[in-house]
Amino acid sequence: MGTKQPDYQDDILVEIDEKTTEPPMYKVLLHNDDYTTKAFVVEILIVIFNKSIDEAARLMWQVHRNGVGVCGVFPYEMAETKINLVTKVARENGFPLKSSMEKE
Repeated sequence: MGTKQPDYQDDILVEIDEKTTEPPMYKVLLHNDDYTTKAFVVEILIVIFNKSIDEAARLMWQVHRNGVGVCGVFPYEMAETKINLVTKVARENGFPLKSSMEKE
């Protein structure tokens, strides 16, 4: 009662030469406005962008002085999600805080 095993070919029939590429990265920018409080910006940077309190404070002052600051660099979908979260949380708290992204 032997079962016949199919013949297996030991050689590779086709070599696949695929190169993986890193996804394009995007800078998430936070924009200064005259209405959003500094404390709220620091909170956004801590909660959404996982910054330490010191990093968040430094970045908040950079945004305040220069009008814009880079919160982080992410793949497109993650950058888009961060921007949507910033907008949602800001609007829920009555602030016009704006964020955007640009290709790195």
